[in-house]
Amino acid sequence: MSGIEILNESTLNLADLRDRLELVKKRDTEFNTRSMKTYDYIKKFLKDDKKVKDIKEKLSGVNVGRLKERHINKIIDVRPRNIDEIKAILSGENLTLKQEDLNKILEAIKNA
Repeated sequence: MSGIEILNESTLNLADLRDRLELVKKRDTEFNTRSMKTYDYIKKFLKDDKKVKDIKEKLSGVNVGRLKERHINKIIDVRPRNIDEIKAILSGENLTLKQEDLNKILEAIKNA
């Protein structure tokens, strides 16, 4: 077994992951194969990263009790345009939201 110890575990959205990878690149001067593939994926799929912080603040402030940071990061990465897309994003989670909560989430995304 390896000697790696996990100190903490948290979810990241694509913009946060890109920032962390850029720090790794500065430290190591170049990416390894896995990091390079991840960075290429992020460049291809990251949508308007200037809005990420604003969307995250608005989604954190919608007061949907069961909505956790990992759910918020999933929503930020996909940026759903309607309620059905929000349901699809969260379908793999053990999370049931009321229609009014789904509407709050959608409005927070649109107003960001």
